Amino acid sequence: MRVGIVSLQPEEWDSLWRPAHFVELGLARRWPVVWVDPAREWRDALRPGSGGPRFRHPVSNRALDVYAPPSHLPRIYRPGGLRRAIERIRLHRAAAHLRRQGCERIVLYAWRPEYLECVDLVPHDLLVYHVIDEYSYSPDDPPTPGDERELIRRADQVILHSPGLMEKKGGIAPDKTAQVPNGVAFARFAADGPEPLELRGIPHPRIGYVGAFRRQIDWALVRRLVEAHPEWFWVFVGEWLESHADLAPVQAWLEARPNVHFAGCVPAARLGELPAHFDVGVLPYVEDGYTRHIYPMKLHEYLAAGLPVVGTPIRTLRDFSGEIGLARTPEEWSAAIRGALAPEQRSAEAIAERRSVAEAHDWDALADRIASLIEYRLAEKRAARS
Repeated sequence: MRVGIVSLQPEEWDSLWRPAHFVELGLARRWPVVWVDPAREWRDALRPGSGGPRFRHPVSNRALDVYAPPSHLPRIYRPGGLRRAIERIRLHRAAAHLRRQGCERIVLYAWRPEYLECVDLVPHDLLVYHVIDEYSYSPDDPPTPGDERELIRRADQVILHSPGLMEKKGGIAPDKTAQVPNGVAFARFAADGPEPLELRGIPHPRIGYVGAFRRQIDWALVRRLVEAHPEWFWVFVGEWLESHADLAPVQAWLEARPNVHFAGCVPAARLGELPAHFDVGVLPYVEDGYTRHIYPMKLHEYLAAGLPVVGTPIRTLRDFSGEIGLARTPEEWSAAIRGALAPEQRSAEAIAERRSVAEAHDWDALADRIASLIEYRLAEKRAARS
């Protein structure tokens, strides 16, 4: 029987790419997927230009369609009955699109705890809840809230992406919970290519960071290292988060340093061009109750590029202590980066070893693991009914 997937996540398809994009694209190698863009707020939905095609096919070689809810089905909050009725229509349209493609089994694939309400709004054969973050975003690591615990209990398959999340949430429904790590578009990051325009003119050695610039980065540590090593040239690829405006003084200080360069935001399709032209990739996180649960995507992106890596020993990175350098204090970081810059770290053998670790985390391979879990749970439910 043909399976179809309705993907519920808080990001539009055209937003900054996250694990949901890669996982759903991987699943779309096998089954049709409808990515449901979040509905617009009702005020935005009334603006000119808010219409457009309901379903579009953004990737030619994958069976993935993006459903953009129309302006007459906006996001509202009250009254609750009307909110649920509008959400029900949106979900039914996504499922009907799959059924028109011959899908006989509908998988509801939820990426955030707020989709608990949707579980009762559309008929489905399987519920998957995929957890990629600690959604409190709190450094204090509060207990898992009741709505998320309920979604974990109701899901047929729970997927947690980091060892920290497994230790915190894996015991809620252990018989149906699996850990699937973050991955990498391996071929894109392992490809050899010319130096991209964003890096031209920046001297070596280049100490590179790719990702959002947020509070979870240990900026005090970064400042100490930038000051202590004017001979190293720091390259930051990404953007400052608007919600972290308190980092403006840090941004201003770094932008004034002659050995710091901001390359800007690079489209996902081109992001793999940059790390291979760094000398070291860094993961300088603070250690707190939030970073205990993260699994940085850039870890395997750096490794796929063959890059030596230095990071703070947060929970996930400790499992890769054989492949990357770990450091806490500025002195330890200085020594670790200095060691990562040694010529032997760029040998063909060292690069191949790093790439072998990353290749095992290719997104398509991880999506195949998830597809196997889905097939197992569907078969389990069929057997229970017979």
